[in-house]
Amino acid sequence: MIDRPIYIHRRIWPNYSATKLFCYTISAALILFLIFHSPPPQTPSDHRRAATYGGLNWEKRVITSARPRSHHHLSVLVTGAAGFVGSHVAAALKRRGDGVVGLDNFNNYYDPSLKRARQKNLEREGVFVVEGDINDAVLLNKLFDIVAFTHVVHLAAQAGVRYAMQNPGSYVHSNIAGLVSVFEACKLANPQPSIVWASSSSVYGLNSKVPFSEKDKTDSPASLYAATKKAGEEIAHTILHSSTGLRFFTVYGPWGRPDMAYFFFTKHILKGKPISIFEGPNHGSVARDFTFIDDIVKGCLGAIDTAQKSTGSGGKKKGVAQLRVFNLGNTSPVPVGKLVSILERLLKVKAKRNVPRNGDVLFTHANISYAQKELRYEPVTDLQTGLKKFVNWYLDYYSVNGKMKKKNSS
Repeated sequence: MIDRPIYIHRRIWPNYSATKLFCYTISAALILFLIFHSPPPQTPSDHRRAATYGGLNWEKRVITSARPRSHHHLSVLVTGAAGFVGSHVAAALKRRGDGVVGLDNFNNYYDPSLKRARQKNLEREGVFVVEGDINDAVLLNKLFDIVAFTHVVHLAAQAGVRYAMQNPGSYVHSNIAGLVSVFEACKLANPQPSIVWASSSSVYGLNSKVPFSEKDKTDSPASLYAATKKAGEEIAHTILHSSTGLRFFTVYGPWGRPDMAYFFFTKHILKGKPISIFEGPNHGSVARDFTFIDDIVKGCLGAIDTAQKSTGSGGKKKGVAQLRVFNLGNTSPVPVGKLVSILERLLKVKAKRNVPRNGDVLFTHANISYAQKELRYEPVTDLQTGLKKFVNWYLDYYSVNGKMKKKNSS
């Protein structure tokens, strides 16, 4: 008998045990508590400004950007298109001939000028990035009225683990309410698009079994961010159309996020500032399955190209919908201390290291056999090669002493 992956389609969702039902009830209660007791999310400039979309010229730009090179190609809406992964995925789709429209709110979780620079890169590729919020149902419905998207790649999310201590409401707003908003807009569209969306390796939480497999339990999240991504996977079981979740493992590379360790390590090393290399219990090394952005993009494209057409239309279900979840990692966990050593060699600067105890997950390690089989996913970039490409980009984008170039630089 073939041992099938647990995420194939909705029919496989099992009968709930009392323990699982209790866990889900507690999770739902936590989410409701956060919604009603967290301060309002800090939104872009703050998300409260008047909408800037609409009009004949705006609609023309959307239609032109969404137009594929031929009828053999796709028409794709990419949310979070000015983000790290989103900008790379949108550019790759456009280059191969697909029509692409981006959507991003350009919030200030990290320096918006980096997002604007990515936007300019996409504009040169012919991708129009609409400025708006994924919770704006009017905007989403308008986009689907204008364009019959074949696929939606939903990458918009509130990222980061430690930021939850400052603004927990932003995670619920983006990762749960925003995800539902996008899913509902897709459900009401006619035709319904297939959805590929970003989950996270953080859903494995405190699991000690390695490598992490899609069949493993994911009921011990170690952060609010992880809990919201886990909630997203559960919500995906309730939708009426094709859905593929991708559990990314520590993505890095050019145009990356400044809140990621490799990025701010580089910045601090160049400025002579100390960096914290966390360690686990008993002085154990913290390791991550660092995955280069180009490999992640290939996995995303594989998920898009193998996604089945939706079985619903206009909010009505017509059959069993495809439901999948894949790990996208590099299968080679590297201690964070080794990452710092590679950066030291590439930057030719010695890091000032602090080694505090860690409250985060000790390690991540992806089992990618399911993605290899179904998506033909094969990561090829080792950490040394990937970091060299990142450092070259970083030194080009920023000055050698770590100061920002002019904000209009790209």
